[in-house]
Amino acid sequence: MNPEPPFSHGSAPGIGVLLVNLGTPEAPTPRAVRGYLRQFLSDPRVIEIPRAIWLPILHLFVLTTRPRASAHRYAQVWMAEGAPLRVHTERQAKLLRGYLGERVKFPLVVDYAMRYGKPSIPAKLQELKAARCDRILLVPLYPQYAASTTATALDEVFRFFSGARDVPALRTVRHFHDRPAYIAALAQSVRDFWTKNNNERPDVLLMSFHGVPRATLDKGDPYHCECQKTGRLLAEALSLKSVQYRITFQSRLGRAEWLQPYTSSVLAELGRQKLGRVDVICPGFVSDCLETLEEIAIEGKTTFVQAGGREFRYIPCLNERNDWVHALTDLVLENLLGWSSGAAAEELEKSRMRALAMGAKS
Repeated sequence: MNPEPPFSHGSAPGIGVLLVNLGTPEAPTPRAVRGYLRQFLSDPRVIEIPRAIWLPILHLFVLTTRPRASAHRYAQVWMAEGAPLRVHTERQAKLLRGYLGERVKFPLVVDYAMRYGKPSIPAKLQELKAARCDRILLVPLYPQYAASTTATALDEVFRFFSGARDVPALRTVRHFHDRPAYIAALAQSVRDFWTKNNNERPDVLLMSFHGVPRATLDKGDPYHCECQKTGRLLAEALSLKSVQYRITFQSRLGRAEWLQPYTSSVLAELGRQKLGRVDVICPGFVSDCLETLEEIAIEGKTTFVQAGGREFRYIPCLNERNDWVHALTDLVLENLLGWSSGAAAEELEKSRMRALAMGAKS
């Protein structure tokens, strides 16, 4: 058993809220990227190839060739404060901490962790235990559930507590792909983008989700269906006709078939059609990261323009948008019901009434 934090009499137990995101290298260097990729690509939830086959490929080929190119890609989008994914996740946690502090009367410890890299899930769970949190809500920041994202994050949490003597009460958020507040924030982010660009709408709004192997769908992973529902609900919120939007999948790895259609192939197809303008949004990411800022905003633009397309525009992720963080706050409050003597329920009901009032005004 792992040692328990020192016990202090007289201090009341608390509630912890832990946001969890994928992770990122510590620096845009081959060495840092190699360490990150080693951890990420060694996860059997991420790569479902038998270990005896995959691990030699990983160590003899992938980790000897991929880190340098990946480091160059990271360097193109690296922020002054660090990796975009970590910067935005940290800001979201800080805003969430403030919003919850304004709306509830009971103490909460709000933090974030990364499944791969730092700050690690075990390190942050240890800190929550040291803060005497006997109830912990885990919030994976993946709108659509997938075994390779949400499930592996929860694996890490349960693995940590398998070695603990004093295990807190745990709750988990499975997904939020169809929550009205999340869809509303996405739709408003698109409207705001169009407004800032002289109300010029694209010929096609392309919704690009992270890809997964096609075989995972056959095995029962609900990810594909949840992406489709998110895309459909977003299109409905924007009053788009079927010819005005496309749902695609990016970030293919290896030669196996992944969920289709592929984002890169569709962008090339739209470019060959000499399309005047295409806008791309990535509803599977709540924070901008390598896959959105480099793979879509840079590589995707190049693919579209070189194929003959005229104008390519990338719509940023939700990041620190006020409507998104309020939606996240409501999600947390809803999942804290029963842990706070009714206080969370009261605040959630107030939030719903405010939302209804705003809807009536609009």
